[in-house]
Amino acid sequence: MALAINVSSSSSSAISSSSFPSSDLKVPQIGSLRLLDRINVSTASLSLSAKRSSVKALNVQSITKESMVASEVTEKLDVVEVEDFEELAKRLENASPLEIMDKALEKFGNDIAIAFSGAEDVALIEYAHLTGRPYRVFSLDTGRLNPETYRLFDTVEKHYGIRIEYMFPDAVEVQALVRNKGLFSFYEDGHQECCRIRKVRPLRRALKGLRAWITGQRKDQSPGTRSEIPVVQVDPVFEGLDGGVGSLVKWNPVANVEGNDVWNFLRTMDVPVNTLHAAGYVSIGCEPCTRAVLPGQHEREGRWWWEDAKAKECGLHKGNIKENTNGNATANVNGTSTVADIFNSENVVNLSRQGIENLMKLENRKEAWIVVLYAPWCPFCQAMEASFDELADKLGGNGVKVAKFRADRDQKDFAKKELQLGSFPTILVFPKNSSRPIKYPSEKRDVDSLTSFLNLVR
Repeated sequence: MALAINVSSSSSSAISSSSFPSSDLKVPQIGSLRLLDRINVSTASLSLSAKRSSVKALNVQSITKESMVASEVTEKLDVVEVEDFEELAKRLENASPLEIMDKALEKFGNDIAIAFSGAEDVALIEYAHLTGRPYRVFSLDTGRLNPETYRLFDTVEKHYGIRIEYMFPDAVEVQALVRNKGLFSFYEDGHQECCRIRKVRPLRRALKGLRAWITGQRKDQSPGTRSEIPVVQVDPVFEGLDGGVGSLVKWNPVANVEGNDVWNFLRTMDVPVNTLHAAGYVSIGCEPCTRAVLPGQHEREGRWWWEDAKAKECGLHKGNIKENTNGNATANVNGTSTVADIFNSENVVNLSRQGIENLMKLENRKEAWIVVLYAPWCPFCQAMEASFDELADKLGGNGVKVAKFRADRDQKDFAKKELQLGSFPTILVFPKNSSRPIKYPSEKRDVDSLTSFLNLVR
């Protein structure tokens, strides 16, 4: 998508003088309005420079009864250079993060800022520092961050000699939420409302003072929602300084970098990092909604673990979640909304709604059952497919039935109410002599762990 900007003569001088401010100048705060720099943006394209040219019109003769008068009209016309960011993303697809960062800072100067969450995205600040260009950093202080994250903010400011521009939630909105629903309502009705108040709205205010922003999104962070992010794009959700759809550009310099490579870079450059990482935290957000992950678990399993994998975006990158033909939000999985079914071993019983209801009614079963509640699009369900199929093959003919029940779509409410569904996957064991299923409590989903639990309760 491309955007065209017409720059008036009154703003051109302001842009040229503020694009690359010296370190001695006071940087305007995120979210503030700078009227002298204001540019009108259309939804089609964005121009990063404007040239002025004087065009002399032809002499126009007006014939009257009295005389012929010649007049010369000189017009000032805008010459607009259009930037196609889809094409730019293709050109930079194989570029290094440092090259992408340099291009972003070069194009937008003081109208761009790095979004820093207090996790491994500190790499963005190091890349910006290495370019030698001036840069700005902002962060969202939700009021619920870990103490370790606040200490990292202070360390980063001292290490780089910068001031992070903090954005805070509206106190009245936070007060109303907590008084009406309590401090931990997100465990009951989802994280979206709390994130909207504490993160999304402060971010929206911050971005209204910018024309571009830089994020630490990577494709490997969340296979369900981030697998297709480009290195640069027109922001599909938020608006920039000039307002309207298409007025903000979003840069993702480490989109194509794997997590291990980011950490190798941080260690090599001796960059300060959040001490929570050493305690098993990979993806770090607010304290109540973040936990350490076990070896082999995906990093996003440490965020909002009680919810669907496809919903693991707080709203800051909502554009990663697409709408399907039914108007429901679906994860962007390999560019398609059609996902093949999983757990296809011949020893895995495929339960229908009627089948699992009948299983729940049985009080004296001949065999114990272990059932996975799943959604085929869920990357965490996909990750355990091999171990669950292996478990089914191992237990075949040994007095235990292994089954699956697809619990998304129109079965989700039923599964939440009757089957203890919290997030995908949920694993239940139906003992031989009990009608009530027992929920498997661990995140360890390997064959040995599942077998051990099954032997304890079967």
